[in-house]
Amino acid sequence: MRMRDLAIIFGALADPARLEMLAMLLHDSELCVYDSVETLRMSQFTASRHLRYRWNAQLLEDCQAGLWMAHRLSRAMDGGRQTLVKALDGVFKARDLSEPEGKLAKRVARKGCGPARSTPPKAKKPARSLASNGKPRAAAEAR
Repeated sequence: MRMRDLAIIFGALADPARLEMLAMLLHDSELCVYDSVETLRMSQFTASRHLRYRWNAQLLEDCQAGLWMAHRLSRAMDGGRQTLVKALDGVFKARDLSEPEGKLAKRVARKGCGPARSTPPKAKKPARSLASNGKPRAAAEAR
């Protein structure tokens, strides 16, 4: 892994909201952008931008979940990225994350379905899939 790659990865993690989103993703394995919007009380634009930073760092992949885009940890991460994510998971487990996890659990209970399958607020038109075949799309595939 090159130093530039490390700088991109650390930049993608260098924000408290991005770290909270990653902690939620490690806990729930798949989320849609609206889970972050409602749980962390941020705008859809901000949540999408934070997700895109981590997607560009090849930490996430996105996939179609009905009409909406879901995000999960990339299954194609190299060893260096896996090591960093595993280390962060250990750090998160040692911290009290009950507040964001509780908010996410309430959102899921309110919607009556899994996190990534939650229904977001009404949109003017459905989100378009970035993957034409409906399979997960990792950052490396898009370049």
